[in-house]
Amino acid sequence: MPEYAIAYEWLMFAVRWLHVITAIAWIGSSFYFIALDLGLRKTPSLPPLAYGEEWQVHGGGFYHINKYLVAPEFLPEHLTWFKWESYWTWLSGFMLLALIYYVGADIYLIDRNVLDLVQWQAILLSIASIVLGWVLYDGLCKSPIGNSTTGLMLVLFGILVAMSWGYTQLFTGRAALLHMGVFTATIMAANVAMIIIPNQKIVVADLKAGRVPDAKYGRIAKQRSLHNNYLTLPVIFFMLSSHYPLAFATQWNWIIASLIFLVGVVIRHYFNTRHARKGNPHWTWLVAVVLFIIIAWLSTGPKLPNSAGEVVASRASESFLAASHFPAASLAVQTRCAMCHTAEPAWPGIFEPPKNVILDNDIAIANHAKDIAMQAGYAHAMPPGNVSEMTPEERALLVEWFREGSGR
Repeated sequence: MPEYAIAYEWLMFAVRWLHVITAIAWIGSSFYFIALDLGLRKTPSLPPLAYGEEWQVHGGGFYHINKYLVAPEFLPEHLTWFKWESYWTWLSGFMLLALIYYVGADIYLIDRNVLDLVQWQAILLSIASIVLGWVLYDGLCKSPIGNSTTGLMLVLFGILVAMSWGYTQLFTGRAALLHMGVFTATIMAANVAMIIIPNQKIVVADLKAGRVPDAKYGRIAKQRSLHNNYLTLPVIFFMLSSHYPLAFATQWNWIIASLIFLVGVVIRHYFNTRHARKGNPHWTWLVAVVLFIIIAWLSTGPKLPNSAGEVVASRASESFLAASHFPAASLAVQTRCAMCHTAEPAWPGIFEPPKNVILDNDIAIANHAKDIAMQAGYAHAMPPGNVSEMTPEERALLVEWFREGSGR
């Protein structure tokens, strides 16, 4: 039903808004505390058991912050726990994954040119891979390899490269890069939920019971927090990647995904070094720019075959193909939209089909019926600026076709 489709669009918007808000809160607090931790100084005036202090100025006032590696001699009644930012970032992100890629699996998740899956199989593979990421990572951290920060990061990078390639062997290019973001973000959120917060609670409980807390809990939490710090920038890239076919719709997309992790690491290395007052490693920006130029060059390589969802009618699209308004609606779309939404766009300045959406054949148009109706029927977002001069009658036709195909 059209009303259901409109409500569904607003639900996705609301969840995406929540995801962005909570991600800003989580990333902001993560970056702040890493910078704070690296900037701590030891001074003669430190309180007993304090590790370091930092003076900061913000918002017209001054802040004097002390850090204790284990805990001070006493705790106040109220402690601020930084956890819900990460929890809700992951929860809202997984909700978006389900709303877009699981519900719309036939188009957004499954590429039968890559692997012929049914919806439940693709969803099960997606969830299993996400869980596998945490199990592998957590096992590595707790193994002897975890005692070496550099060694652990190298092994983890190898796993990330393998997963980047593996996802491209399972899903659409768009879903593959998005899953790299989910895979990595799950590790980050689980670090908070499964390691950092529980360790802090152990320390607090010991202190309240009059026991001396073991310093190992703080060291472990700090290691996981540092990993989160270095993984944040790649996750943001993968969140945005679904809007850029040049990132996901080339056969080298898995190499692009792998290199993005290196770009994120060198950028964070620069800021972490600055915050620790250990110099200005400007070479990191040169490395980041060179890597990004390589990524841009890789994006010009051979393009992936378009998803089978564009060639084979999805189950949901059959009613739109059979609708009496379909011939006229298809003609309107191919007349007003297909100059851009085709494998080789003819519109000046457009070199790739926007978001890799192809609308130059009947099956593809039927598969994207809801998107077409929402973007060009109910709303007037497409064509941009109405450059192809879609008429009000054609927009009304698209709405009527969608209503008919939806059963109304």
